[in-house]
Amino acid sequence: MLKLMTSIGIAALISLTAVTGARAAGEAIELKSVSWQHGGLFGTYDRAAAQRGLQVYREVCAGCHGLGLVAFRTLSDLGFSEEEIKALAAESDYEDGPDGEGEMFERPGKPFDVFPSPFPNANAAKASNGGAYPVDLSLITKARANGDNYLYSLLTGYTDPPADFELAEGSNYNAYFPGHQIAMPSPLSEDAVEYADGTPATVDQMAKDVTVFLAWTAEPKMEERKSMGLKVIIFLLILAGLFYAVKRKVWSDLH
Repeated sequence: MLKLMTSIGIAALISLTAVTGARAAGEAIELKSVSWQHGGLFGTYDRAAAQRGLQVYREVCAGCHGLGLVAFRTLSDLGFSEEEIKALAAESDYEDGPDGEGEMFERPGKPFDVFPSPFPNANAAKASNGGAYPVDLSLITKARANGDNYLYSLLTGYTDPPADFELAEGSNYNAYFPGHQIAMPSPLSEDAVEYADGTPATVDQMAKDVTVFLAWTAEPKMEERKSMGLKVIIFLLILAGLFYAVKRKVWSDLH
């Protein structure tokens, strides 16, 4: 069952809708820094974390946010079996057609379908979120500078405001949001989900897991890219060595 109230919270987080219009242009906020397993030249996705992040997305985020660029079938890259993918896809209904009589019809989702949008159109999405449009999360970690750390920091950045900070009515203080005021409350709370693998569902853990999952949705071929890049570098080093050896041989008679 989707937790709609917490879903609305993440809508505000990702769409960056501040109630006071404080966008603090150019404001520098030092983000939390996490040593992500998928970072660096040899980094790979933590698949256990990504699978938990999918659970957080489905139970907390999916009530407001779609993943319109992510097909269910790609979840095989995270270790899901064909049967698990079919079952996940079938939980959603999709309009299809027309049929033989020219009518549109509803059918269960299939692995080639993308994650469904929770709203029929943009206006419906805004109307359900106080005028804020809950963005699609497919590329969210690429849409922000230092996106992984930004998203993690934002999700864990809700605190009480400083004594001298004037917080607008109906807003919430977030240490990592530009202007520090955001309309919706924190989307994550302790034990908001019950992880299938038994991992304690702390706010910090859920924030990290959903960040890993959304990093994967933004760049699912990252591991292949890094692997190919490493092979190219090794090839170029060997080629440079061969060129140097040939050069030494060709010019050796001149010395």
